Amino acid sequence: MEKTILVTGGAGFMGSNFVRYLFGKYPEYKIIVLDALTYAGNIENLPVNINTHAEKRIVFWYGNVKNGGLVDTIVSQSDVVIHFAAETHVTRSIYDNYIFFETDVLGTQTIANAVLKYRDRVERFIHISTSEVYGTALKEKMDEIHPLMPMSPYASAKAGADRLVYSYWTTYDEPVIIVRPFNNYGPYQHLEKAIPRFITSCILNEPIRVHGNGNASRDYIFVQDLCVALDMLLHADLGKVKGEVFNVAAGVHRSVLSIAKDIVKMMGKDESIIEFVEDRPGQVFRHTGNIQKMKRRFQWEPKVTWEEGLRRTIEWYRENRPWWEKQLWMRTIPIITKSGKRELH
Repeated sequence: MEKTILVTGGAGFMGSNFVRYLFGKYPEYKIIVLDALTYAGNIENLPVNINTHAEKRIVFWYGNVKNGGLVDTIVSQSDVVIHFAAETHVTRSIYDNYIFFETDVLGTQTIANAVLKYRDRVERFIHISTSEVYGTALKEKMDEIHPLMPMSPYASAKAGADRLVYSYWTTYDEPVIIVRPFNNYGPYQHLEKAIPRFITSCILNEPIRVHGNGNASRDYIFVQDLCVALDMLLHADLGKVKGEVFNVAAGVHRSVLSIAKDIVKMMGKDESIIEFVEDRPGQVFRHTGNIQKMKRRFQWEPKVTWEEGLRRTIEWYRENRPWWEKQLWMRTIPIITKSGKRELH
């Protein structure tokens, strides 16, 4: 069955991995990609060269999700909207927070309004939220009804977008599905994020910086497992998923220090390259996802082990140095810590 899938932010890390997944699995689907190509978006992330792509199974639109006229045009051509587009880096949001609320909240409102306008055409709207909206875990594993207690400007902006999308379901009966991925990792991830930053530091024989004592913990999932989960939500009976929130996680938390040590060991380096800086303001101290809802509804659970995912990610960065070397200058961000000290994070 032919479908046209609009993927906003489709040249970013998670978005482009999902575009590659769709492109490989569903040859009958047409994919529309909307991306503003900010520092975190890259046209090279797409599975085809858009300048020479003869089949036109992927159509690329360069533009911002806040552009109502453009968004209306492409939503009117789409059967499904999957909304990845967002500013996503916690540390960057501390020193440059305005753009996070502008893109993540107002951009989401523009998308939601367009879906409402073309509700006779759009069969479902999948909004990619984040586990960061939960804040620090209040119990061992965070389910979808865990209180939302965002602890950074980024998390607050995404919490606003999350609840805004939910309100379009309750108010307008919009065909909304909200997905809260926990920390993703894998190919095509920008160097500002911890795992690619640690990996490339090892490749370059540079120190690895860890915030605080490194005990802050996250639940990491390989991006391919997220793609499989989204595929299930894309094709599920709409009546069973409309208005629902779904966690996508591994269900296991790992400290940032243990992650750094795993990478150092796997890459044959010495732990002496790990150095510590002050804790980041707005730090979330533990995230662990409860994925029972996805298991019950779809028998979904992550298939890629931590060791296998990390091995594949390290291999990708080793083999794609020209892709990431252009980002080296953006690996560090100057912020003022709680003690008033200026540090690179």
